[in-house]
Amino acid sequence: MFTSVLMIEKALTSADVEFVTTLHGDEQVSFHVLLQPRGEQADRLLRAIDDIALGELDEAVREGETPEGEEALTTGERALEVSLTALRTAGAEAEGRLLEDHPLDALKGMVDEVEADEVIVLTDPHYVEEFFHRDWASRARHKVGVPVLKLFSHSKA
Repeated sequence: MFTSVLMIEKALTSADVEFVTTLHGDEQVSFHVLLQPRGEQADRLLRAIDDIALGELDEAVREGETPEGEEALTTGERALEVSLTALRTAGAEAEGRLLEDHPLDALKGMVDEVEADEVIVLTDPHYVEEFFHRDWASRARHKVGVPVLKLFSHSKA
């Protein structure tokens, strides 16, 4: 069995689930999902700049509406449950947890705990953070000791 730690910031779409569950062909995969809600990991300015870079001006204007604090955690719990159910329905083993802070410390701990074969970071593009190599995938490559695959979410959840 192949063991993957999957870091996400929102519920997986059906396209995302199909993509990650078919990465290893017919080999059975066990996913350990870590979800940190988007409102907890980046400030509004960076998110607005990312939206503008993607040509999504309407989204940049609505960044103030992104849930934060307790509201983000409640939204995150629902997103995690939806994602785990979708992975299980696709035939994969899946368990997960919601992160409130220090995602890379939690990632390193999870990789060590489950003896993961790889890390998959699946998020929307974050161009500012990626340009400066401050995104999860770039930072994780120096911390976890296993291959890190950076994927972009296929569509809005």
